[in-house]
Amino acid sequence: METEDTESVHSVEATRVSTTDGQSARELCRVIVEQSVTITIDGVGTYTLMCTPCDTMALAIGFAFTEGIISGPADIDLLNRCEDDPSSVRIKLSRLPDQAQNRNMIVSSSCGLCGSADVDAMLESLPMVGDSLRASASRIQAVFREMKLRQTIFEQTGGAHAAAIFASDGDIIAFAEDIGRHNALDKAIGKCLLENKPTAGCGAVVSGRLSLELVAKAARAGVELIAAVSAPSSLAITAADQTGITLCGFVRGDRLTAYSHPSRVAEGADERG
Repeated sequence: METEDTESVHSVEATRVSTTDGQSARELCRVIVEQSVTITIDGVGTYTLMCTPCDTMALAIGFAFTEGIISGPADIDLLNRCEDDPSSVRIKLSRLPDQAQNRNMIVSSSCGLCGSADVDAMLESLPMVGDSLRASASRIQAVFREMKLRQTIFEQTGGAHAAAIFASDGDIIAFAEDIGRHNALDKAIGKCLLENKPTAGCGAVVSGRLSLELVAKAARAGVELIAAVSAPSSLAITAADQTGITLCGFVRGDRLTAYSHPSRVAEGADERG
């Protein structure tokens, strides 16, 4: 059954061709929307993010938080969408960050580390997370199953990444989808901030691979565990090991692989939590 286009999904005509007999037919396909959203943070900079234009307020505050520009909602005096341009969000801070730099950046939907000239300095600046979360492999699998049920944009288009923040009991407290992996995580964290739900001591599950930028965002949010269906990068493992985060990849079937701090997911982890 067809549904109306939304801000996140558009319908386009395309030609489907059989790889066996070469027969073709025109059909209506659903594709995920990618467009720019501009976040202006007074006194700091302007950031143009290529993203899926839903949950943009959550994306704005989540991005400011996970990039270390703000330490929490209390740092924001004003957060609003520009009346004459719905794709622009303005943030006015109650105080400037200690190392505020005026930057104008375009962040693509494929990576969120654009503009970082010194990776080593960034790694050194990441905070250690706490050690309160315990989540067995079966609990993490259950969170992934629940997240999959919520992936309506992916179900329609096959082109969306997803992220979910879950509490120590395994309940998902925030979920988001976006064309970009890092945007989806920013949106989920941003939803927690907007709803005054602490992210410290929580876990996160994401679709796709695990990169340095995702671990850095998780660390700044105090997320103690981040898991994905795909592989981690070497820098992601380095950052997770350094910040105390449990990094789990290849969460598939009846197993997962813990690349750092495996005690949180060891046998009986739920009971110890």
